[in-house]
Amino acid sequence: MRNTTKLKHILQLYTVALEMNEDGQMCLMIFNKNDNSSEEFINKSYSVVVDKAYRYMIKRLPTNSLLS
Repeated sequence: MRNTTKLKHILQLYTVALEMNEDGQMCLMIFNKNDNSSEEFINKSYSVVVDKAYRYMIKRLPTNSLLS
């Protein structure tokens, strides 16, 4: 699955903030739109942080829900 598609799915449930720190690492923070919980993913690669956020989102979904 492409990163753009993963990001599209993430944005359905989360607000996203993407930054780069002084060390050149990408920092992707996601904020749940329903319960205001948040999670942060840090890596040198944009692809890796998007993938980690997507996998986190999939784990948090109820088992009977499907992404459209």
